[in-house]
Amino acid sequence: METIWESIKYLYAYLAVLPVIPFAVIWYGYGAIVQDRKKAFHLAMDITTALLIGCVAVLFDNIFGSHFGLYGILLFMILGGGLIGNAQFRKRGSVDAKKIFRAVWRLSFFSMSFLYIVFMIIAIGMKIFASGA
Repeated sequence: METIWESIKYLYAYLAVLPVIPFAVIWYGYGAIVQDRKKAFHLAMDITTALLIGCVAVLFDNIFGSHFGLYGILLFMILGGGLIGNAQFRKRGSVDAKKIFRAVWRLSFFSMSFLYIVFMIIAIGMKIFASGA
């Protein structure tokens, strides 16, 4: 059982390092099967978000020397869900949790993509300047 768990961890780590590759494979592969590019794009976004959250959390922890990366991301996702839920309740008078979760998850894709690029540039710069000094 431990071998299976280790294999899953390594697979996740390899896919999370370059999340563009799983995104493209899912988008084109699923799009070719279903023939619906919009649905394929949304599925690729949803799966890639899980990879990006893990990668951004690790990059945050390495850059800032903390262990708050994953918790900070989850905190902002919960706060975003609360704000969207409040706006939805004020506008419609009811809350649709499924729509809120989907909105927070998809907004997280864009924010995690941006943070991934920024943190990756910072981490690479830190490695270059640390080895050169």
